Amino acid sequence: MGVTAAVLAVDAGNSKTDVAVVAEDGEVLGSARGPGFLPHIVQAETAVEMLHLLVEHAAADAGLGEPTGMVHHVSACLANVDLPSEQRLLEEAVEARAWGATSAVFNDTYALLRAGLDEPHGVAVICGS
Repeated sequence: MGVTAAVLAVDAGNSKTDVAVVAEDGEVLGSARGPGFLPHIVQAETAVEMLHLLVEHAAADAGLGEPTGMVHHVSACLANVDLPSEQRLLEEAVEARAWGATSAVFNDTYALLRAGLDEPHGVAVICGS
């Protein structure tokens, strides 16, 4: 039985972007790091195209081929997703890439706020741009 790539995790901040292909058991199969995510400067489609290059690198690092349809779910926590209109625009751009069967886009702060918490409260410290 082979390892299945289950999730594509994207943490795209203003200063850097990390992408990971994660197995069903939580093992990181492949990853890539690149520059910050700036859709407000380069426009949403260009910013997601830059993400696509990192996704290709992470897929290659995981020993996978073309990243289209490579995972069950894409979780993209992206900087500069501050308004509902920005979220919808970036959700459409990520979904159009078809990296996974389903996808969700949130502001990058959510990645830290929800990381490993079973409790309804906690402390998050973000030292970014």
